[in-house]
Formats: sequence, C-alpha cells, structure tokens
Amino acid sequence: MSMNVGSGSGSEEPEVMMDINTTPLIDVMLVLLVMLIITIPIQLHAVNLDMPVGTPPANNIKPEKVQIDIDENSVVYWQGVAVTAAELESDMDAISQLPTQPEVHIRPNKGSRYAVFANVLSTSKRKGLTKMAVVGSEQFIQ
Repeated sequence: MSMNVGSGSGSEEPEVMMDINTTPLIDVMLVLLVMLIITIPIQLHAVNLDMPVGTPPANNIKPEKVQIDIDENSVVYWQGVAVTAAELESDMDAISQLPTQPEVHIRPNKGSRYAVFANVLSTSKRKGLTKMAVVGSEQFIQ
C-alpha cells in the first residue's frame, strides 16, 4: 500500500491545477440574463379597440327568418313545405338576390342523413347566403 505525499520530483512547488474556474463564467451569464429580462418589452394583456361613441341608431326592422327543416326520412322542408333539391336551390337563389338577406335557420332531425344536411349547407354557400344558423343541435348531445 502506498500513499502520494508530495510531488514526484521532490520540489516543494504545488502541482498545476487543470480545472477551469467557472465562477466568472456563471457571473457573466447571470448578468446577461438579467439584461435580457430587462430589455424584453412588457406584454400588455389588453386589446386596444376603437369603439363607437354615442348611442347606436334603433333598428326597428326585424330580420326575416327562413326555416329549413330536415325530417327523419331526409326530406327537406322550406317554411314547412316539402321541396326537392332543385326547388331548394331556386328558393335560395331568390332570397340571395334580396337587398337584405334573411336569416336561414336549418333544423336537421337526429335520424336524417348527413349528406342531405351537407347538401343544404353547400347549396347555401354556393348561392352566397351568409346569415346561417343550425337550430336544435341540443338533440345531438349524448
């Protein structure tokens, strides 16, 4: 069993230390981190909006509503009257030409086919109807 008491050369000089002193590197890193945090702009959690001033004019005109129903047999009804796909398209074309478009409420039945519902939606998009609503969707909640 042996023990290293000093340097092998017999001189009294200590051995050279080969480790890097990381304390100054850590200090510089912390200073840079603090500078970065200070220079980042403060994030505002507000959205600036230009809101109109005053009271809005009263709108006494009630929008017209068009009801489109789809029953469990996938038959489409326009205001309670059964229509074919061609009649539905011509009716939608007629209301899309009006100066103020009416609101179109689509109420599909839970047992109806999705393809019929999708056809009604795509026809309304092709005709340029923008005020659409699906009514009665609470029946689809499990």
